[in-house]
Amino acid sequence: MTITTKLWCYVQYMVMVTILFMVFLPNPVSPQPQTNLVLRACAQINATNLPIFFRNLNVTFRDIRRQLSNNNTYFATSDQANSTEPVYVLVQCRNYMLTSECVECFNFAERSVRTCDAAVGARAVLDGCFLRYEANSFYDQTTLPGNVGLCGNRTSSRQDVFATAVDKLLFNLSIATPKINGFYAASTAPVVGANTSTAYAIAQCAKTVTIDGCKNCLNVAYANIKSCATDVIDGRAVDSGCFMRYSATAFFSKNKTIDITPFLQEGGSKNKGAVIGGVLGGVGALIILLIGLLLWYRQSKRTTPIGSLYEATELQGPKDYSYGDLKKATNDFRDENKLGEGGFGDVYKGITKDGNFVAIKKLAIGSNTAKDNFETEVRVISNVHHRNLIRLLGCCKEPELLLVLEYMANGSLEKYLYGEKRGTLNWKQRRDIIFGTARGLAYLHEQYHVTIIHRDIKPSNILLDNEFQPKIADFGLARLLPEDQTHISTKFGGTLGYTAPEYAIHGQLSEKVDTYSFGIVVLEIVSGKRCTDVPNESAGEQYLLERAWNYYESHIHMKLVDETLDPIEYREEDIRKIIEIALMCTQSPVSVRPSMSEVVMLLSDRSRMQNPPTRKNLNMSDITIQVDSSTSPAMSMTNADATITELEGR
Repeated sequence: MTITTKLWCYVQYMVMVTILFMVFLPNPVSPQPQTNLVLRACAQINATNLPIFFRNLNVTFRDIRRQLSNNNTYFATSDQANSTEPVYVLVQCRNYMLTSECVECFNFAERSVRTCDAAVGARAVLDGCFLRYEANSFYDQTTLPGNVGLCGNRTSSRQDVFATAVDKLLFNLSIATPKINGFYAASTAPVVGANTSTAYAIAQCAKTVTIDGCKNCLNVAYANIKSCATDVIDGRAVDSGCFMRYSATAFFSKNKTIDITPFLQEGGSKNKGAVIGGVLGGVGALIILLIGLLLWYRQSKRTTPIGSLYEATELQGPKDYSYGDLKKATNDFRDENKLGEGGFGDVYKGITKDGNFVAIKKLAIGSNTAKDNFETEVRVISNVHHRNLIRLLGCCKEPELLLVLEYMANGSLEKYLYGEKRGTLNWKQRRDIIFGTARGLAYLHEQYHVTIIHRDIKPSNILLDNEFQPKIADFGLARLLPEDQTHISTKFGGTLGYTAPEYAIHGQLSEKVDTYSFGIVVLEIVSGKRCTDVPNESAGEQYLLERAWNYYESHIHMKLVDETLDPIEYREEDIRKIIEIALMCTQSPVSVRPSMSEVVMLLSDRSRMQNPPTRKNLNMSDITIQVDSSTSPAMSMTNADATITELEGR
């Protein structure tokens, strides 16, 4: 008998021994309690017909409980759609749980959302399950405002070692889970050299989303959760269509792990069943180990460690493009491909090798802050994911600084308000643009894990897709607001006319600066006029903001409406409410301006506002502001000082 044959017999023997051992060995790990409440949220709008609403809610909850109890399932939906108070419900438990644990988790989640009283929507995220109900169908939703990464407070003695293991494990789960039938995977990874020997993690998507939807959702979840691992040994990522969790403590039994290795390979089957169970999982791992040893023995020159069998390509972030490829995509950056010009560079239309249209932003090398703004924009855009924010596809750092962004077919809002497309936007399109821009800002301010202040909200930085849905662009001036601060002091950076007075005068920057700019943009959308258009004072003309206040206070607000709009398209009460919201956003002091999430709710709610806006007159005629010289190209200014009358037109 040859040595190779003996070794193979030994492999078979070890497999048989392992099977017997795993079958008769009691599982030493018991799952942790699954009713830990991670997140609860309630809609700000209440149902109108409470008896019908609560009846529908009760019917759907009973149906959900029946499904979870009788069908041994981890996922259930139910709805009462044919009603004046429709209710849609979705529940999903983690697949490592018993049926009784799943039902218990649902009961706990139900009690949690019941505290939302008559809210037309609510969700509760627990370690063991997810419950959400809404007045509209949401089953196919994946990534929406509210996605967060939640970090624990326990640390490891070798956090760097633990973070490396977790990062790879989470990334592998984000790749494998969308390819696994049922969109669920639980896996572990060894941690060498720390007081924690194993990292545990799961990833899960709602069964009603698409494969691509699951993939996109988990990419966002991975971006939100991976930063936790650098500081703590447990974390979670919560989104509308998916959930991720990791921990140094076992929160699922070893017989509930899944071998995700086959799904990490390019083109891996999307329909392969997951290999579940401690017996199969343990034996599969052992077989891989022993086969690897056999191959090593046969080839004698093999040097790759066994652990590398489980390695996957590391997360690359934004794709690195070569300068040559981007130069070719834009036909050598010719003027006919130029989409626009900005304070920090020009934007060109390009076609990549795969035939996709992209927008390529070429930053001005001559600017002293070009590198800083490039790094800022890459860092900010690569981690934010929202349907109303522009998406970063990649970048190029040498020999020039280039950003590759998703292409927006309809260009900027500015073109439709004042340019060659002026007068082509109807009222519905304008209202959708207002609403979408508000949602994007609300995400940046309150729904991302840190507060991002854009600082330069204006029509040229609001791009429109094929369906005229808005996406906020140009994050070169964006700033992060520390969690424990209400504002920061910094040099002025932005565009005169759109900037809040407290920032322009005192350098006090908060998210309410974006709120102010949003209010100005809304007035421009309604009126079709620029806020910076210089009025003919001898003819009694005024700057846009002052004119809007005077019209509103005189109850002749309809005079502000763009004359190109067809009066049949809008209702007077809708116009008035939009103008009221815009003026609320421009109020002083800062404390009376609404947050952008409040603005979203006001735009969603058809009821009248309880507290109409009021104007506070300020004497600012002689105050000067210091302008950051790096922003001068966007300011259309030649000196460093500007009076506040130039800023506000007051």
